[in-house]
Amino acid sequence: MTVRIKDCPLAAAAEFIGEWSTLVLLHEVFDGITDFEAMRENLRIDPDLLRTRLDALVARGVLERRDDAPNHYAPTPLGRSLRPVLLTLAAWGNRELPPADRGMILVDARTGEEAEPVVVDRHTGRRVDTEEYVFTPGPAASDAMRARFSKSTGSTNGAA
Repeated sequence: MTVRIKDCPLAAAAEFIGEWSTLVLLHEVFDGITDFEAMRENLRIDPDLLRTRLDALVARGVLERRDDAPNHYAPTPLGRSLRPVLLTLAAWGNRELPPADRGMILVDARTGEEAEPVVVDRHTGRRVDTEEYVFTPGPAASDAMRARFSKSTGSTNGAA
């Protein structure tokens, strides 16, 4: 059962991403696997299912078919904006695994050193995974959303 909270950006993002295969397909494209047949072979996926999922990503504006090669896909700016999410999610998944059990790791392409991505505020450069950063209702928040955050943060005005 899908739970959709009208004014929750996390719920909206999860709904937009949809199937886990969205992330896997984006991973393929970010790794340079842009050809339909190469994706099908790498992922061992039914071609009709793959076409359906790729068509959905094109329809949502995440991928586009390349004009010079219609069976090749490229990320749109929207698709590229998901790359940091994938990098962070993959690193999070590795965090609990012993190093010998990791199927892939994120490294600096120049040095080969393993990287550990963190999320920072663009304006201050400060990490946002601390108690110093909290959610608060936004301008379009419903009464329920405002009530939720007025209890947990004391904020009811939507200011950050």
